[in-house]
Amino acid sequence: MKVTQLYTYPIKSLRAVPITAAHVTPHGFPSDRRFMMFKVLPDGQEPHFQRMTITFFHHMALFLQRIETREGNDNADQTLTVMYRPPEEAQRKDISMPLVPSTSDLEQIEVDLHGSPTKAYNMGEPYNSWFSSCFGWEVMLVYLGPFRRPVLGNLSPNTVNNGSSSNQSWYSSITQALPSLLPSKVKDEDGLTFTDCAPYLVVTEESLKDVSDRLPNGEEMDITKFRPNIVLSGSASAYEEDFWGGLKVTTKGTTEVEQESFDLILTQNCGRCVSINVDYTTGKTSTREDGSMLKKLSKDRRVDAGVKYSPIFGRYAFLKADGLSERIIRLGDEVHVSKTNLERTRFPYISQNGRAKQIIDD
Repeated sequence: MKVTQLYTYPIKSLRAVPITAAHVTPHGFPSDRRFMMFKVLPDGQEPHFQRMTITFFHHMALFLQRIETREGNDNADQTLTVMYRPPEEAQRKDISMPLVPSTSDLEQIEVDLHGSPTKAYNMGEPYNSWFSSCFGWEVMLVYLGPFRRPVLGNLSPNTVNNGSSSNQSWYSSITQALPSLLPSKVKDEDGLTFTDCAPYLVVTEESLKDVSDRLPNGEEMDITKFRPNIVLSGSASAYEEDFWGGLKVTTKGTTEVEQESFDLILTQNCGRCVSINVDYTTGKTSTREDGSMLKKLSKDRRVDAGVKYSPIFGRYAFLKADGLSERIIRLGDEVHVSKTNLERTRFPYISQNGRAKQIIDD
């Protein structure tokens, strides 16, 4: 198989930024979901902030993102430009900010995403006012900075079993799984940005073709609606990735002769939500056939008992620790399956305040 597409999402739930190469870190691509927006609720309401994602705020589809390099190649020398593109041309506008802003003068706050808390920074003005004017309510743009969130449930590769089949006894399976229902401590090799579940989401073009085949002739599903980071081509069949436990990526080095490789550990499948029904030109549920894509996929892709009401598309991945100081992934890199599970993994329901909580990526 080969890597055919790579994407990053600097501000969570806004439109994808296609890239040709990226540094691969334990926490995701360096620019991926380092920012997030929260709706500020009226005084006296608890919590004070409501997380904003495209699942619940379809209007977020109208914000495009672009990364521009000013000097050098590292993130500190790059600018993130957000372009608001509603159907009404008179309302369109842009704003730019450092991709890695200075935090010395920013207010530090506590935020929570799916019961996985972290510290972060309120970006303040002019960014909060700009986004607020676009949405029509008070918005706070948050930057993660050096902080990370605990990995939830059994998604971490450091969790025993990860819901896949094994030969351990039922009692051992239950007792070892109990601690994984709670957020784990953030370790150097673990920890999330504002991704929901894992640093990377891997999908295949073969599976996308199966999705597009459910639409009228000539229509194709936009792969970015599934929010992938890594898109592969060349799998033997659609949805073969449901059973992948590991991938080895081989990338060319600085010369044509040099080759480097690294491993991704795939721990869970990704349940989909109504965000895949959104029309990216209107910021509303599509009135075309793709506006019922969630229903179409639900007919035969509800294959994970842990999220039995959600169709599966894509697989969550973590970088395997290997002692290398730097890894890079590029378009055209070779990818091989290094581990195949005997049966599908089972996605966890995360316990939050004593209640089961399903996590869906956006």
